[in-house]
This record gives sequence, C-alpha cells and structure tokens, in this order.
Amino acid sequence: MKTHNILYFVSIIIVLTCSSFIETTDVDTRKKFVVVLDAGHGGKDPGNLGNGYKEKDIALKIVLAVGKELEKNPNIKVIYTRKKDEFIDLFVRGKIANKAKADLFVSVHCDSHNSQAYGAGTFVLGTHRNKTNFEVAKKENSVIFLEEDYEKNYAGFDPNSPESVMSILLTQEEYLDQSIKLAGLIQNNFANKLKRKDRKVKQAGFIVLHQTVMPSVLVELGFLTNRKEGAYLNSKNGQREMSMAIKDAILEYKSGLDKNVTNYNVVESISTNAVEIDDIIYKVQISASSKSIETKSYNFKGLDDISKIQEGSLYKYYYGNTSNYDTANGFVQEAKTKGYKSCFIVAFKDGKKIPLSEALKSTSN
Repeated sequence: MKTHNILYFVSIIIVLTCSSFIETTDVDTRKKFVVVLDAGHGGKDPGNLGNGYKEKDIALKIVLAVGKELEKNPNIKVIYTRKKDEFIDLFVRGKIANKAKADLFVSVHCDSHNSQAYGAGTFVLGTHRNKTNFEVAKKENSVIFLEEDYEKNYAGFDPNSPESVMSILLTQEEYLDQSIKLAGLIQNNFANKLKRKDRKVKQAGFIVLHQTVMPSVLVELGFLTNRKEGAYLNSKNGQREMSMAIKDAILEYKSGLDKNVTNYNVVESISTNAVEIDDIIYKVQISASSKSIETKSYNFKGLDDISKIQEGSLYKYYYGNTSNYDTANGFVQEAKTKGYKSCFIVAFKDGKKIPLSEALKSTSN
C-alpha cells in the first residue's frame, strides 16, 4: 500500500510538472509583436537646440513613455535603440531593429526652422517631393558625420546630395504601404485628437529608415524653435499627450493586423473544400512603391504572374490571381520564401478591392 501511494504521488507530480512545462512553452513560443522605438540623437549629438531645449532629451522622454505604455500589453515586446543619453550610430539603430526581426520601427525627433514654423509631421522613406522635405532629411542624416568610419559604413552616402539620397530609396519599398498606414494613424492622432497643426504624412530620404527591413516611420513632434510649441514639447503634459498619441496609433495598427489574421483563420476553417467564388479574386500584395516598375519576374525575385495597380501616388504589386482561397494561401507561402515576409492576401470583386472579411462572408454562405 505504501509503494502504491508513493507511485500515485510521483505520478501527480509528473503530471503537474508536464502541464506547467507545456503552458510555459506555449507562452514562450508565441510570437510577440516587436516594436523598436528609436529616440533620435543622443550623447555628443544633441540634435537641435531651439529656444535652449534639447531635442535628444525630449525625444528620449517621449520614447520611454511610449514604451512604458506599450509594455503593458503582454503581446508586445518593446526594444529601444537607446534608453539613456548616449550616441548611437544610425546604421546601428537599423541593425538593432533587423536583429530583433521587428514588426515596426518608430524613430522620434523634433524639428527646427529659422522662422516660427510649427506643427507635427510624420515621414516614411521615399522621394522627397520638395526642397523642404529634403532639408528635413538632410538635417537628420547629417548625424553620420559624427560617426567614425561613416564613409565605410554608408558606402560614400552624402546627406547633402539629392542624388545620393535618391539612391537609397529603392531598397525598402516593399514595406512602404504598411509604413504609410502607420504614419497616417500617428498623424491622424496628432491632428484630430491633439489638434496640432497637421504637417501631413510625407516622404523623404532618411538614412535611419533605409537601414531597416520592416515598416518604419520617422516622427517630427514639432518645432523647438517655435516659442509656444517648444515649451509644449518640453512640458510634462505635452510629452504625455504626444506619447499617448503615438502609442494609440501603434496599437490601432497592430489591431488591424490582428483582424486580418483572424480573418485568415476563419477562412482556413471553411476553405477545406476548396470553395471558389466566380466574382471574387484573391491576389497577394507583395510590395508597394512610389515608382512604376515593369511586372517582369526578374524585378520580383523570380515570381511570375505579377500585376500592378496604381492607387494615388503609389503603385501596388500583386502576385497570383485566383478565385480559390487555398490557392491564394499557397501564393502567400511562395512569396514569403522569396523574401516578401510582410505579404498578405487582398480580395477583389468585379475588379474592385473589397475587405477580406466581405470576401469571407461570400465564401462561407
């Protein structure tokens, strides 16, 4: 009887231990949404000093506040390029994000001008449409002159040359569409929730964004050189409001992605019979670009059956064309093996793009 009781007790311990291990493993292996927050400047690089304020300090305080709020979400992992007053090379900031396989990269800065200009703006990597955008990028890119071996690290890149800046733009356009989505959410919060002057979402050649391989934005919180705005950004209230606006935009962006994933799961559960709906076509969006590129396989890592649709100033590129959702899922896997990690399925009905959820309802009826 004693031996039986001991065996029973040991069995209970083993079951409890295994259950605990399985539960822990599930939590540990679940992919978290990784956000890299980049406080501009730092250390020997103070950034702009409008009205005596330090850009590097304000950017860091807001980044830390954004991160503190995001870290309350158990499904989000926050990584900082710097958490204190130190100088970090621009190319290292990108390396930090790439090594972490981040889902988002957000770089925070403050602007300056020789007038009383004011307002908040958000930038994505792209062609600077005018001289003003180029000047903003030039100021931020000039930080590389403070770095050792900058000529080696940036392959002769010259922040003062528009041609040099243009040359970096073609390498990160796969993520342009998603970058614009995040930038739009941030800018909407600045303009509509906080009533800041809206300086819009713009494109310019920021080298720090060029270094990353994920959706990336650069935020210009406002102008320290403007007396009123500088005081606002240097205040606890201003920093709290701006950080919350950025945090809310990131959560809204993630929520949109989560809904897409949910939609995919719904479809996977109902599409085992390879349902085909004649008037619904599925394609896989693999990239977006401000340039019109020939839809040849050699321009898209060997993928055939590429189509292009212009939406505003963007050209969106799609792989595949099918009314079968299972087949579209196969296209996604093919595109990902070619390196298009952020690709996703888009539904069309009668030649017009429709929400994927609408296509799902049609499929499930």
